[in-house]
Amino acid sequence: MPQKVLISAGEASGDLYAASLVETLRLRNPALEFFGCAGQRMQRAGVRAVVDARSIAVVGLVEVVTHIPRIYREYRKLIRAAEMERPDIAILTDSPDFHLRLARRLKRLGIPVIYLVAPQVWAWRKGRLPAMRRNIDQLLCIFPFEPDFFAPRGIDARYIGHPLTRLVKPSAGREELRRRFGIPDECLVVALLPGSRKGEIERHSPILIEAVRKIQQASQRLALRFILAVPYGNLLGSNFKERISEASIQVLEGQTWDVLACAEVALAASGTVTIEATLVGTPMVTFYRVNKLSWLMGRFLVKVPFYSMVNLVAGRRIVPELMQNDMTPARLASEALTLLSDESARKSMRGELELVARKLAGPQDPLEVAASLVEKHLKEEMVHA
Repeated sequence: MPQKVLISAGEASGDLYAASLVETLRLRNPALEFFGCAGQRMQRAGVRAVVDARSIAVVGLVEVVTHIPRIYREYRKLIRAAEMERPDIAILTDSPDFHLRLARRLKRLGIPVIYLVAPQVWAWRKGRLPAMRRNIDQLLCIFPFEPDFFAPRGIDARYIGHPLTRLVKPSAGREELRRRFGIPDECLVVALLPGSRKGEIERHSPILIEAVRKIQQASQRLALRFILAVPYGNLLGSNFKERISEASIQVLEGQTWDVLACAEVALAASGTVTIEATLVGTPMVTFYRVNKLSWLMGRFLVKVPFYSMVNLVAGRRIVPELMQNDMTPARLASEALTLLSDESARKSMRGELELVARKLAGPQDPLEVAASLVEKHLKEEMVHA
């Protein structure tokens, strides 16, 4: 009888990592059956979707409140599926608010839990540690400093390297991509990366559009092309599409790495896309905004010197961070123009980003390491069955 794996991801980056892990595991054991909370990539990799991952992708302490009834319904669906199908193992990817609760229920059912992408409790919400210790059998860390934090706290944590170091690959060379996107040779490209969730795009896009207008007004001597990169077209509302068109912004869906490869500068929402920009080597300005109450609450909870993961891994500020009230059209435009008008500044930042990229790359393919650890647990479950 084939072994079953419950696998779950709640956002675009987790969907990518989980789908790639499924593909790696299938190559090793084609008989494995996968089901769970799956996005588009996971579904294409053959995961049977009990829940669509986009239905639980919400960020913010306050923003999540209105979505709780829907998220709870999806949570119950997954629990019922686990109770009925009794998977041999569960792989939970990122999204700790959802997955740490799910891990507790799965452990009660006697299902071993592997957690891919460690919750950032080293930054905030250390109160999660006891639950992690009880409910997670193995924690797979993607940042090099994480095992040193988790291991002394009784959690079996293993650094596997960042999956994106092996996954981020533009589909062609820079010149070919610029031709494909119709970018003239003399144009400097600014990539606009508002985030992968609908709420992020709704909060960030109006400010980005106004920043573009300010850059256009202040840089009439420069030939510029602005490209807005989003995972899916349906994340953009019709009102944004009209304003984007009026600002002469090109929109490309599902081609973030290619857009970054073309760009001289990226305006990037703090999150996974900043790691993608780092690995491609694109100078950037990072930003983020949440609900005002979420920000006020978060400031008391978050204890880190930087908000951007790029700066955290570097251990110093190498990319500008414009968070909450600092994220204004004027500040974004000013930081972007500083980089656009100074080639030496861009070159210097690219050198710093290369150092960060080296820190993120483990000695082996992170997904092969993860697949080996999953296989080890599956073999142990087969012995105990």
